[in-house]
Formats: sequence, C-alpha cells, structure tokens
Amino acid sequence: MLKIIYNLMKRVSITIMGKVIGVFFRAHVRDLAKDLKIKGYVQNTPDDCLLIVAEGEEKAIERLIDFCKKGPEGAVVENVKVKKEGFKNEFEDFLIEY
Repeated sequence: MLKIIYNLMKRVSITIMGKVIGVFFRAHVRDLAKDLKIKGYVQNTPDDCLLIVAEGEEKAIERLIDFCKKGPEGAVVENVKVKKEGFKNEFEDFLIEY
C-alpha cells in the first residue's frame, strides 16, 4: 500500500533565476506550498537565485512549478530549471531556509 502512495508522490528541485530576491518570492512559495500540501523548503542561493526542494502530489507540484515560472508581482523570472528526483518523504512541513 505504501508503495502505491509513494508512486503518486513526486519530488523536484526547482532553481529560479532572474529578479527573485527582495520581492517576497520565498514567502509566496511557502504559502502556496502549504495550501497545496507540499512539503520541503525554499532558500536563496549564493548566486541570487532561489532553490526549492518540494515533495507532494504530482498535480500540486505542477501548480507550484507553474507559479515559479511567473512569480509574484515585482519578480522577473528569466529561467526555471526543474530536476525530478526520487520521493524520499523526508519533510514534515514547508519552510523558508536561511
């Protein structure tokens, strides 16, 4: 039974490039992820990008990726890289990491 559930769950890492710092992008991602019951984290990277590691149902993950392609008001998204990973079920919540 758990194997069936895990097959429905997806894990991705998302890197967002552009003007994504200083526009509350991380807070918007956290709020959307919580609404979608996605677990994981979002953080700034040393090269002023955002990194998201997210686990959740496939449709929820797709909605998160769609949001990342445009971002909140004030953001200028230049590129979004999505890497599919194996589901690990390692997160309890969705957090902003510092």
